[in-house]
Amino acid sequence: MTSASLALTGCLSSGAGGNDDSIQIGISLPLTGDFSEPGKGVRRGYEAWADYVNARGGLLGRKVELTILDDQSNADRVAADYEKLINQDGADLVFGPFSTRLVIPAAQVAKDYGFLFVEPAGAAEEVFDQGFDNLFYAAPAVAEDHYNHLAAAILAMPADQRPKTAAYAAMDDPFAQGTAYGLKGKLEAAGIRTAVDEVYPPNTTDFGSIAAKIADSRADLVVGGTQYQDAVNLILALRQLGYQPSMAAFSTAPTNPEFTKAIGEQTEGILSPTGYTPEANFPSNKEFVEHYTRMFNSPPNEDEANAWTTGQVVAAAVQAVGCADPDPDCQRRLIDWLHQNEVDTVVGKLGWDATGKPRGAHLIQQYVGGRIRIVLPAETKEADLVHPKPAW
Repeated sequence: MTSASLALTGCLSSGAGGNDDSIQIGISLPLTGDFSEPGKGVRRGYEAWADYVNARGGLLGRKVELTILDDQSNADRVAADYEKLINQDGADLVFGPFSTRLVIPAAQVAKDYGFLFVEPAGAAEEVFDQGFDNLFYAAPAVAEDHYNHLAAAILAMPADQRPKTAAYAAMDDPFAQGTAYGLKGKLEAAGIRTAVDEVYPPNTTDFGSIAAKIADSRADLVVGGTQYQDAVNLILALRQLGYQPSMAAFSTAPTNPEFTKAIGEQTEGILSPTGYTPEANFPSNKEFVEHYTRMFNSPPNEDEANAWTTGQVVAAAVQAVGCADPDPDCQRRLIDWLHQNEVDTVVGKLGWDATGKPRGAHLIQQYVGGRIRIVLPAETKEADLVHPKPAW
C-alpha cells in the first residue's frame, strides 16, 4: 500500500495543519459500539474516495489526507472528536459521521467553527430542525421519505390484496424510527391498522418478547425500523415462532452484504429502502464501483456510496470556489455554493433546501430469486415486486 493509502487508515497523526501541500480532512466514525458495522462501511467509502482523488492529482492539485477517529458510537465523544480535529489536528475540511444521534452534536461543533458539514447518514427529521445552515445530507431522501414508493405501491393494490394490519418494531434512534414511522403514518392514513408498535433500546439483543407480540398479532405486514444486527436478531426470532407475514420490510440491514450470511437462505421477498445500487447508471457510478471493488474485493453498498457521495459533494464545492482551508471566508463560500447549486453524484443529482434536506426519494429493493433487486419505482425496476412474500 502506498504512503498516501497509509495516511487514509486513520494512523495519520497530522499535527496542526498537516503538510502545507495537502488537504487535511477530519472525520469521526463509530468504528466500535452500536453503529460499528455501518460505521466501518462509511470509512471504506471515505478511504476509497480519497484514494481515487489522489490517484488523479488530488483537489486543487493538493493531496487529500484523512484523519479518522473512533467515536465509539457515543454522542459526547463525537463532539469532542470534532473539537480535536478542528482545534488540534488542523483539519482544513470535515466530513460527517454515521447515525443521526452522532450527526447532530458533530454538526453543532462544525457550525460553531463555521465549517461546512456534509454528512452521509443523518436522515432523521430532527437533523433538519436544528437550524444548521452549514449541513448537507449526501443522499437522495430523508428518513421519513425512504418508504414513499412502497407506500404508494401498497395503496395502489386491490383492496383484497392490500395488507390490512401492520406491526412496527423500531430502534430508539431518530433515523430508524423515522423510516418506520414515515411508512406508518402513510398507511394509517389509508386505513391500514397498526397491530403492534414497539420501540427498543439500541443495545437490544433479545427480541423474543417483541417477536412474540408481532407473531401473536398475525399482522399482514411487519416493518422494522432497524440498523443491522437488530434486524438480523428480530428476523431470526420471528422465524423461530413460525410467523409468516405477507410483506416484510427492514431499514438498512437487507442491503448489507453480510445480511444473507447472517439469516441464512430465507431472504426471499424481504424489502428494504436504499439510496443506492451498484447497477445505477448515474454519472461516475461505474468508476466508483470499479475503484471500490479493486480496493476491497467486493462491490460497494449504500453506506460506502453515501460516504463517496459526501466526498463528491465537498469536492464539487471546493473546485467551484477554489479553496479548501479552515478560514471562515472559505468555509462560508463553500456553504453558500452548495445552497445555490446541484451536484452530480453516484446516487444521482443532489440539491438541497435551506435546511440541508435533499429533494428526492429512495429506491425500494427486494430479494427476488436470491438476489436483491430494485422493484420500485416502476421506471427503475430490475424485477417485479413479489407479493405475498414467500415463507422464511
